[in-house]
Amino acid sequence: MSEQKTIREFYEKDHERLDELFKTFQQLKRSDILKAKGVFEEFKSGLERHIVWEEDLLFPLWEKKTGRSEEGPTVVMRGEHRQIKQQLNAIHGKVLQRNPDSDQEEQALLDILGSHNRKEERALYPAIDQVASPEDRETVFHNMKMSPEG
Repeated sequence: MSEQKTIREFYEKDHERLDELFKTFQQLKRSDILKAKGVFEEFKSGLERHIVWEEDLLFPLWEKKTGRSEEGPTVVMRGEHRQIKQQLNAIHGKVLQRNPDSDQEEQALLDILGSHNRKEERALYPAIDQVASPEDRETVFHNMKMSPEG
């Protein structure tokens, strides 16, 4: 994990990996629901792990370095994470029922994720990289590896 030099590089690559999994799920869900289910579950667990890493490691680092925990970007991001999880669970419910008719929920998830990821990639991750020392980043990457989901 620590081969990435910045928070932004690592997390953008993880966004891209997750985006590809979701696209694969969408392509498969009407032709091979069992394979689509496996891909969706990999996507869901990966996205949930990504959110845990942000909320447990990145956001506290930002808040400690800036003193901004009651207001600011991390408060907004946590709220969006709740919305993301709601849509993720709605899609997962349909996947478990082998129901491919989740287009509306998928679009809602993509709408939230698109805006959310842009804010993280363009503003929050670069800002965290600016306030974090190389040791802080190394600690984040180490703790990501050590986390139960890592």
